[in-house]
This record gives sequence, structure tokens and C-alpha cells, in this order.
Amino acid sequence: MTVIADLDIARLDFWERPAAERAEAFAWLRRQERPVFFSQPKVPLARSGRGFYAAVRHTDVVEASRNAAVFANSPAVTNPEPPKWVKHIYGDSLENMDAPEHTRLRRIVSRAFAPRMMQRLEGLMQRRAETAVAELAKAGPGDFVELVAQTFTTHVVCDLLGIPEEHREKVLGWVRDTVEYQAVRSDPKGMLRHAVRNTRATFGLRNLVIGLGKERRREPGDDVISALANADVNGERLTGTELGAFFLLLVVAGIDTPGHTLSHAVTLLSEHPEQRELLLSDYDAHISGAVDEIVRYASPITQLQRTVVAEHELRGQPLVPGDKVVMFYNSANRDEQVFTDPDVFDITRGPNPHVSFGGPGAHYCLGAHLAKRELTVLLRELYTRLPGLRLAAPPVPMVSTFNNAVRRLPVTF
Repeated sequence: MTVIADLDIARLDFWERPAAERAEAFAWLRRQERPVFFSQPKVPLARSGRGFYAAVRHTDVVEASRNAAVFANSPAVTNPEPPKWVKHIYGDSLENMDAPEHTRLRRIVSRAFAPRMMQRLEGLMQRRAETAVAELAKAGPGDFVELVAQTFTTHVVCDLLGIPEEHREKVLGWVRDTVEYQAVRSDPKGMLRHAVRNTRATFGLRNLVIGLGKERRREPGDDVISALANADVNGERLTGTELGAFFLLLVVAGIDTPGHTLSHAVTLLSEHPEQRELLLSDYDAHISGAVDEIVRYASPITQLQRTVVAEHELRGQPLVPGDKVVMFYNSANRDEQVFTDPDVFDITRGPNPHVSFGGPGAHYCLGAHLAKRELTVLLRELYTRLPGLRLAAPPVPMVSTFNNAVRRLPVTF
């Protein structure tokens, strides 16, 4: 098969192939006795590596997620890794840390998702959904990504954090720039242009929250920035740099990933009208299963990396300290050994042990509950107000080695 003959999932051009070809390639990789090794291509403005082993089976991903004694998040979970100087300028992200530092910071920042915070957000989220869908209805057919997904998730995260309205357009622009940079380009000039915009956006986001953190220490409010800026857990507090780094992670992950997931939801429910009818026949009974199936089927985050820190054997493959293992969530979520008819979109699927929120273990996504509520609230409002919503043209994907992103989604109703 041609798709297998020149198979190289480390290269950007592999991710430009049709989805069916990529799925076939990962199915072939899952059938191999051991994880396959891929050499690391040179990418502008990234740290070069010697390559990685592809964890493509569900069991591979679960083991690498749970076994922190062997598979470390440090120095970075993205592949390719950013240069070392990035951490010195922006601070280190929670997702790139291991215990005990990860334990300490997670204990503090988990306050952002405490029940009280989520309860406070619920009413605001409903109003944001109503406004976003009303704007779409007023605008008429258009791009769902721009008109609904990005604006809705931006406002939800900004409401949670306590970012004033006057800053939100800037926040959305900065997030868009960081997302564009995540779509790794093979063109050095394009990479440089995106890197400059990404740097400007990252500094803007970081400086905004550090400034707001200082204000909220003097005059706390009922929001996450106030809670984190004044948090004192066993005498431990977040520094300004730590607050800024967490904000970068939360803003991009809380706006970008749920936004793309909403676009995938609309796509899947349009392409599978029988599943949409089933969902709408009893929304409360089916929405939880629908959300899980959407994130399994779409796998919004494609991959994350782990660094081996102790000798180990992964499905017969010997690993030594320094080796890299990349977990492919899109492949694990289609593993035939775990999911019956994995290529079928079925909102009644159960059990559904997908790994779309980072798999089990200490690094399970803190914002998983928030993301699920965003989908639940927005989809209810969307199909209540616009039951005839459907695709006007195929989605326009963003070619990326990191996430399954949607650049544009033309819809009509």
C-alpha cells in the first residue's frame, strides 16, 4: 500500500493527507508487534530531537499516562519541543511538570475549577450561549468558527477568569495567533512570521494576567484570577510568572480546544442526521454520551509527548532514559481492541473509555468538566434555536501535527 510505503507520521505532509488515509496508516501501526520509531524532522524555531516511538494503541497511551515513574512530562509534552529559552521567558507550563512541582501547582490551580467557581459560571455560560446563537441567527449563514465557537468559548473563559470586557477582543486575537503557530509549517518564512506573532501574543496574554493579578491582590473579586493570585495552600502561593504560565495554558486550551470540539460536534451531527435526531429526541438522556463520543471520534488534541526517565519495556520495545514516546490519542480512540466498530459515530456507545482528556493519571485534564459543560450548554441552545442547522460546505481543516483543528466551518439553516 502506498500509504504505508512512505509512512512518516512525524512529517507535516502526512497530516495533509485525507483523513481516511491517515486512519488507515494508524490502523496499520496498531497492528505492528512493537511501537514504531520515527526520526525527528528539522523544524524551524524548535529544538531538534533524535526521534520518538509512536504509542498508538489504547494500552500504550494508558500506560504512558499512568506510569509517571517511567514516562515524564518534563522537559515538554509538545513535539517538536520548544527551545530551552522559552521557559526562561514565559515560565514553565503545568503540563510540562512532574511531581513534586506539578503536585504543588495543581493543588493551587485546581481552585479555578472548584464547584463554587463552576456554579457561578453556569448562568453566565447560558447567557453567552444565547447571545452567540442569536448573533448567528442574525448574521445568517456563515462561518460557525468565527461567529459562534471562538466567541462563545472566549467569553466563557474570560468570565471564569474575571477578564474585563474591554480586553476580550485582544485576548481572542492573541489566542488566534498562538493557534496559528501550533499548526507547524514546513515553510521557514511562514514559520518565522507565525513565531513573531505568537511571541507578541504570548507576551500580551502573560502581561495581561500578571497585571490583573496585581490588581486582584489589592482588590479581590469573585473570579479565578483573584482566587489564584491570593491562594495560600500550606504557605504556598503562585508567583507572577506561574500565574502567567497557567493563564497561557488555560486561555489557549480553554478557548481553542473546546471551540474546535464544538465545530466537530456540528460537523458530526450534520453528517449523521440519525444521531442528531436521536440526541434531540431526549437531549438530557443522550447529551452526556454524545459529548463523550464527539471527543472520542474527533480527538481534538492529536498527540502529546513523554520523556523516558527509567529503563522500561513498552509492548516488547526496550526503552532507555532520554527516549521520547509520543501518545497518539486519535489512534488510541480508534483501537479495535477496545472500541466496537471504532469508525462508527454512535452517541449511545458504552462504555466509552476514550483518552481525549489526556488519559488517566496525574495529568488528566483539569478543565474536562468545564469543556463538557460548554458543549452541553451551547449545543442545547444551538439546536433549540436553529434545529435546521447544517453544513453549507465541507469543513476547512487546519493542517497541524498537534491538534485536530477546524479553520472554517460554513453553516446554513
